[in-house]
Amino acid sequence: MSASRTVVMVDAYAPTRRLAPVFHQAGYQVVRVQSTPEPPLVYQGAFDLSPYAANIVHTGDLAATLAAIRGHDPVAVVAGGEIGVEFADLLAAELGLPGNGTALSVARRDKYVQIETLRAAGLRATGQLLVENAEQLAAWHEARGGRIVVKPIRSAAGDGVHFCATPRESVAAYRKILGSENIFSRRNEAVVAQEYLAGGEYVVDTVSCDGAHQVTDIWKYDKLTANGIVDLTCGVRLLPRHGAVQQALVPYAFAVLEALGIRYGAAHLEIKLTPQGPCLVEVGARMAGLDLPGFCQPALGEGQLEWIVDAYVRPQRFAARVGTDYEIRKHVVSAWAVSTVEARLKAYPLIGVIEGLESLYDIRPVVAPGGRLRRTVDDLSTPLIVNLMHPIEEVVDRDFGTFRYLDGPAFYELAEDN
Repeated sequence: MSASRTVVMVDAYAPTRRLAPVFHQAGYQVVRVQSTPEPPLVYQGAFDLSPYAANIVHTGDLAATLAAIRGHDPVAVVAGGEIGVEFADLLAAELGLPGNGTALSVARRDKYVQIETLRAAGLRATGQLLVENAEQLAAWHEARGGRIVVKPIRSAAGDGVHFCATPRESVAAYRKILGSENIFSRRNEAVVAQEYLAGGEYVVDTVSCDGAHQVTDIWKYDKLTANGIVDLTCGVRLLPRHGAVQQALVPYAFAVLEALGIRYGAAHLEIKLTPQGPCLVEVGARMAGLDLPGFCQPALGEGQLEWIVDAYVRPQRFAARVGTDYEIRKHVVSAWAVSTVEARLKAYPLIGVIEGLESLYDIRPVVAPGGRLRRTVDDLSTPLIVNLMHPIEEVVDRDFGTFRYLDGPAFYELAEDN
């Protein structure tokens, strides 16, 4: 292994801010590479570059970007977020560093290609249609019947996802998505329609090293119906490593990793457990969002962050520990408020009750008083996140129930000038 102590991280933004300090603790500096000249709109604003030894912005000249990176003699290239997955694959291949190659890069980002790749591998995969026009979509939905899901082929965080009960709704969703700008400031060039998968939705987070896969944490989404969204996520809870559900999820998750060529680094798999068995919603070949890795250190002692570092710079340590089970020290629920109005917020009058919850870990206002509430329709439009953590699971469950009870019209004091 090279004597260099430098790691490259592609498209590290605020949601993945926790990873660089863990590399620092292992004795490595981190060079940040930005794959686009400008940050996506969702990440624009103040961003702390101090954890990074250098910041290389790719402007389209691959040779120049590679030359700048080679000047730091990196030992690894890590995807710092969803939009960096394909460029990280390319850089690792060009630099001759461990990675997942480029042959299946598109399948690790394009939602339609991803599902078809699973189907070709013989895995349970959702029925779907790459939409060519409104008439084709309406006919497909009519023939299938029931509810379907219409979404962009590339995005994240629930952006652009529509649950449609009728062909008319599906066509409206298609027309709304196509050509619009997604959260990563890219134009939605294509739309996929998929069967609606009934069942609980779970997260399996993993880290891989040379084809060996480690489960770092497993979560279950809490859902409700609001604002026209049938399965609106309103929270996520940490699950034990083992159980009947986990026994069904993990072998399928590992098969997905194999089918998509994920041999190195983190993966964030969202899987529905249907009556017919597990079925992938989608997978990101990068660390989890929603700050799930940040909760793992206090709740489990370690998580994706620590395992990512081992996979890239301490592979012998990874190999010696792979297959070990995590144990819950503290139970976790991350709870998300659901706004039903578009209005300017004056205050959260019940915030004092939240502050008194026994399991309160922290409160993260997304919309501060004076800001504008949006109707919550995805992960990005929640106005407030309340994180709960406690050694006793029932305390967390009770406090989560209390928060859900409080999160109604009285939870928001609206400004009079709306």
